[in-house]
Amino acid sequence: MQYYKGQGIYRINLKCHPEEALILREIFEDVIPGYHMNKMHWNTVLLNDSIPDEEIKRMIDRSYCLVVKKLKKKIREFLEIKHGHKKVFKSISSPWI
Repeated sequence: MQYYKGQGIYRINLKCHPEEALILREIFEDVIPGYHMNKMHWNTVLLNDSIPDEEIKRMIDRSYCLVVKKLKKKIREFLEIKHGHKKVFKSISSPWI
């Protein structure tokens, strides 16, 4: 996940399942292919109040789970101990993961 300001608008890069990335781009005008990222797996979300907060939170949760899932086992286990397995992987049951 990457958060930055570009052209006066805050943006966040979020990892997605490839199919979900395409669907989100079709649904939301302010979800675009990831800037300087692998466009198959990453979207850039323009944070200008056009996307409901709950949807942005959902996208952040999924992105977090996808990134954590690919971490080394030792790092994943540390996060599970520190935060609890359910918090680390709270949206792992998603059909996109």
